Amino acid sequence: MVIWFLILLSIFLATTILLFFHAKNGKPPLPPGPPFIPFFGNLLWLRRSVSLQNIEPVLRSLRARYGPVITLRFGSRKSIFVADRSLAHRALVSQGATFSDRPAPVPSTQLFSADSYVISSAPYGPLWRLLRRNLIAEILHPSRVKSFSASRRWVVGVLSDHLRAQPDAPAVESFRFAMFCLLVLMCFGEKLDEEAIKKVEIAQRGFLLYASKLTVLSILPKISRLVFRNRIKTANELRQREKEVLMPLIRARIEFRKRNGDQKNDEEEEKRFLHSYVDSLLEIRIPEEGGRALTEDEMVALCTEFLNAGTDTTTTALQWIMANLVKNQEIQRRVAEEIESVVGEREIEEEEDMEKMKFLKAVILEGLRRHPPGHFVLPHAVTEESEIGGYRVPKEAVMNFMVAEMALDEEVWKEPMEFKPERFLEGGEGEGLDVTGSREIKMMPFGAGRRICPGLGLAMLHLQFFVANLVREFQWLPVEGKEVDLAEKPEFTVVMKNPLVAHIVPRTKA
Repeated sequence: MVIWFLILLSIFLATTILLFFHAKNGKPPLPPGPPFIPFFGNLLWLRRSVSLQNIEPVLRSLRARYGPVITLRFGSRKSIFVADRSLAHRALVSQGATFSDRPAPVPSTQLFSADSYVISSAPYGPLWRLLRRNLIAEILHPSRVKSFSASRRWVVGVLSDHLRAQPDAPAVESFRFAMFCLLVLMCFGEKLDEEAIKKVEIAQRGFLLYASKLTVLSILPKISRLVFRNRIKTANELRQREKEVLMPLIRARIEFRKRNGDQKNDEEEEKRFLHSYVDSLLEIRIPEEGGRALTEDEMVALCTEFLNAGTDTTTTALQWIMANLVKNQEIQRRVAEEIESVVGEREIEEEEDMEKMKFLKAVILEGLRRHPPGHFVLPHAVTEESEIGGYRVPKEAVMNFMVAEMALDEEVWKEPMEFKPERFLEGGEGEGLDVTGSREIKMMPFGAGRRICPGLGLAMLHLQFFVANLVREFQWLPVEGKEVDLAEKPEFTVVMKNPLVAHIVPRTKA
């Protein structure tokens, strides 16, 4: 009883002091939230819901009580969650310069980011602009993307062979391997054999999936680093293993460039090697640090970011879309008919054909609306005290935007839980949707504003191209007596709790 009395007294005193200071300085209050204990925050109240994914059901219930802007406290750190699309637009687009920073790194993020020398974690400023501009100009520019068209056709062949060889295996394994084939080629400029790609995949996935065990390090960092030192040790070992796999590929690229210089390669080497992301990283110099080149650790972190961002999110989205096509055979039939009407017997051409496949694009958009790979964007931080929805946002507060909740807003989407691609066609509530959210946010699977995912265009191309080829090549049928389960499970992305298993029949035999 004494302990509970002290807890309640602490809450009362903290609340009284906060109200006193707000009344005194006339500032708007912080967004509302559940009771908290000084230094410990909402931890006791939240129990096990520490990570963003686990906390989502809690936030839904809090929204009904407190509204679309909520404050939670993780230790002494304030996190503000926004579930309203209009407020998200105001913060990320209208006030983009103020809301585009990243929170100060904590131990869990430092292991990923080589002290913030990656695009996703770099503070809003010159380094972030340099790294982002390099990625967009050297790899994501339309001319560069087009140069990988033959590679995409090669990967489609790899994927088709895998599906034929393992028709009863969960499709996501084949999807992920195919995306690794493509992203490894784009990153390192070389077609690797299956064994080498598997090594990269295992190293990447091992560290990525272990990351969820590191979120606890964000709470009272000085204490948690001691309590959970074995987790830090394991994470460092996984990181080292990842470096041991990736650095030989980076060094091979360095040797290739030294060997060839500006000379024209022979025909076989031209087929094997392409301009890569690593090529661009080797050219980077950081003006603010005396024009130095990137270190090995920084290059590994950037390559890791490139592979994870392009593989896991696309693989997750692809599995959700194909699961809905298995579940909704009429929608799959319409996609197949559209593909046949556009391409006939010839190969699918990316830009020209994708532009004509309106229903296919609607299916992709509906998949991203209903099942965004990430239910939150990466946390933002504000560079100066601001205001949102009538509430105060302190300088350096951590801002989180609830992507999945915005895409289920009944004010925008009719029957939001249903999978209806027609909503993105003429006359639908999603007609003419701007997926960047620059004019208005109706859904934001790629984020919005200055920190929007730079690979948005590439991701949309990959999803359209792979879905088109998968539906053209195979008929995707439900396994007899087994319904497709759309239950979710949080990992690095939000994946299917029970991975998709379908009865796959080649179209020529269907």
